[in-house]
Amino acid sequence: MHIYFCGSIRGGRQDVDVYQRIVHKLEKYGKVLTEHVSHMDISEKGEDAVPRGDKGIHDRDLEWLEMSDVIIAEVTQPSLGVGYELGRAIVMNKRILCLFRPSSGKALSAMIRGADDGSLFQVWDYSEEEVERILEDFFDKLTKA
Repeated sequence: MHIYFCGSIRGGRQDVDVYQRIVHKLEKYGKVLTEHVSHMDISEKGEDAVPRGDKGIHDRDLEWLEMSDVIIAEVTQPSLGVGYELGRAIVMNKRILCLFRPSSGKALSAMIRGADDGSLFQVWDYSEEEVERILEDFFDKLTKA
């Protein structure tokens, strides 16, 4: 299974430690195409040394999005890029799980929470202690579908 993980890069790297834990857990279920999102050495300025710069990142990531079987997005830290990826994934009819931590004190965009259809696009509130169980439940249901 190919998994596309979304998390903020240029929108802010405050949650990179959370991304690391999620990506580590996702590796149990398949190949995480975007595991670099969890790397501590990527700053808010983004990736260095990507051929063709921003265009190269865009095209590569869309190719990975097409290849993916499922999208897992940590959406607590607002990010234009993550919103764009989710919109493209919806058009591609991808199965999407968005994870949001209410304990952050932030409000999730209505465009994300309102897209939850209980099936292809799901938004789950979580705490860090629950993430393993949530992913297990999500992937169990996915394999039974």
